[in-house]
Parts: sequence; structure tokens; C-alpha cells
Amino acid sequence: MVYPLPAVLVSCGSDESEYNVFTASWVGTICSDPAMCYVSIRPERHSYAIVKRNMAFTLNLTNRALARATDWCGVRSGRDYNKFAEMGLTPVPGVTTAAPYISEAPMSIECRVRDVVHLGTHDMFIAEVTNVIADDRYIDPRTGAFDMKQADLIAYCHGQYYTLGEPLGHFGWSVRKKKQK
Repeated sequence: MVYPLPAVLVSCGSDESEYNVFTASWVGTICSDPAMCYVSIRPERHSYAIVKRNMAFTLNLTNRALARATDWCGVRSGRDYNKFAEMGLTPVPGVTTAAPYISEAPMSIECRVRDVVHLGTHDMFIAEVTNVIADDRYIDPRTGAFDMKQADLIAYCHGQYYTLGEPLGHFGWSVRKKKQK
């Protein structure tokens, strides 16, 4: 078991009549140049056909404020509910893809599917990142970087949602040379 995982709201659809959002944890980064992500979806899920038809999706990071919507969108089907309306989420037409992004998300990552890998219970949609939209409230004015602590992101771990804890160190801190006195 590989945990924790991101708790992400994935939005899809080419127009308001087919917009949908679902929760996924089987998502991630798979390449940095070009920037690429993936999401794994069961073929019987409502959103599967929408993503496959449009070959696009948007990964919307979630935070404490979106925790209820994240859970709800993971247990309800878009066949039966307009999840955006039910959860008070605002779909915004994508900038570079057909898939909308969620206005309330701290960060949204627009993705264009390049390949679909059939794996068994899930198919992996491998996609190139075409745009990133970040809420200005979470951009550190000193560095211009996305402030993950301020964004209050959540993760999923074996049936539970968690907020992220305190940082333990930064990349390379374990080998950084000590300052000479």
C-alpha cells in the first residue's frame, strides 16, 4: 500500500451539459519535461467516457475548505447528480483544454490526454500539462511560489482524509553543508 495520496477533484466535459467532477487519488506527476500527469479511472465510471471522448481533464487540488465536496464527489455519480451544483462548486471553462476547472480550488492543472493504458480494473490516462491556474491567495508575494502550507491541502490515506502537517525539511536538507562558524 502506497500512502498517502493526493485527494484531487478531477473535472471533465467540453460544455456545461456534460461537465462533471469526480474524486480521485490515483493521480500524480509522471514527467517534468514535458510536464505530465496521470489519472486512473475505472471504465464503468460516468466520467470515464467523458474524459475518453474529450481527451482532456483538469486536476483540481483540494484543501480543508473543499474536504466535504471532495468526499461527496467521490461517492456520488454524475449520472444521478449535478455535482457542481450540489456542492456549490463553480466550473470555469478551461483555458487550454475542453475540461473546466473549479474556481474554488487552490490550484488547477489542465491536462490533454496523450495515451490511455489499459491496466485491468482501471485505465491510466497519461496527459501533458497544458496550463496551471493558481489562486492568488496562495502565491507567496516574496518568492512567487505556491504556498502549500497556506493552501491547507489535504491528502487521502487508507480511507481517511488528512491535512498536511508541518514541513520536516526541504529537498537536499539532509546533505546540506553546515555553515562554518
